[in-house]
Amino acid sequence: MHKFNLIYSHTIRLFLIWLPDTPQIMRFRGWLYSLVMYKCGKDLQVASTAVLRGLELIACGNNVYIGPNAYIMAREKILIEDEVLIAMNVVVVDANHGRDKQTNSFRYQRGSQSKIIIGYGSWIAANSVITAGAIISPGTLVPPCSVIRRSNK
Repeated sequence: MHKFNLIYSHTIRLFLIWLPDTPQIMRFRGWLYSLVMYKCGKDLQVASTAVLRGLELIACGNNVYIGPNAYIMAREKILIEDEVLIAMNVVVVDANHGRDKQTNSFRYQRGSQSKIIIGYGSWIAANSVITAGAIISPGTLVPPCSVIRRSNK
């Protein structure tokens, strides 16, 4: 199922990337993504250059916006609550790399993964990174160029 969803998300991006990012087209793109997502509310808007991977592990609430060049990759679970804005160039990944203690190398060590929750009405500003285990409280503004590694409560 994961491979099908991966091909499905690539196909949506491939065929719709040339369409302008008007609200109607972004809603249509969001609706297509929502068909295979774990859960999705109404009015998901996805920009043409956004990349969504692991759709079966992503849950979105109502009125969510995912901006240009945003990259969302789920290996554990990503919960995006209602009225969240994800700006351009934001990276949301629920897995981290591990380090081999003997060789001190990240190359072959298995990493960890942990659920991410982005609270109601939050705004993830441009060029921010949200990593495994992050819990963003409702109504939070994550400043541009920030890295969120764990709960901000």
